[in-house]
Amino acid sequence: MSTRGRAPDPQEGTSEAALDPIGLWSAFKRAHEVVRTRVIADAAEAAGLSEPDLTILADLNKAGGALRQSELAASLGWDRTRVSHQLTRMSKRELVTRRRANGVIVALTDAGHQAITAVYPGLDAAVRRHFTDKLSTQEVETLAAVLDRL
Repeated sequence: MSTRGRAPDPQEGTSEAALDPIGLWSAFKRAHEVVRTRVIADAAEAAGLSEPDLTILADLNKAGGALRQSELAASLGWDRTRVSHQLTRMSKRELVTRRRANGVIVALTDAGHQAITAVYPGLDAAVRRHFTDKLSTQEVETLAAVLDRL
């Protein structure tokens, strides 16, 4: 039985998508795009930040304000060129700085810290509204474990 257009009933057992790898991948891609678009519309755009800005600011903030550029790229799953170009744009807007010290260290500026601090409550609320509140605690824990494995 298809669950398209309605929330799946946990009592129904395994969905068709779970049995079909391409169907599961398509469902994952759709869910990602829908949630991402809604969260960014609610949080980042209102703060005047792009999605890449928000992603980098959030990662740097989570790391205490600074990371090696290679570590930042790895944590985001982005290639080094993409990170470098984005950091150049953000540096021009004085959201981050880069300095050479045993690699390149990327750090939040005061403006970058203020930007992520200002947007964080809205981001948290948007993620909850469009993502985690739609899942049970067990589903969140399972999803976190699966994503960590990937």
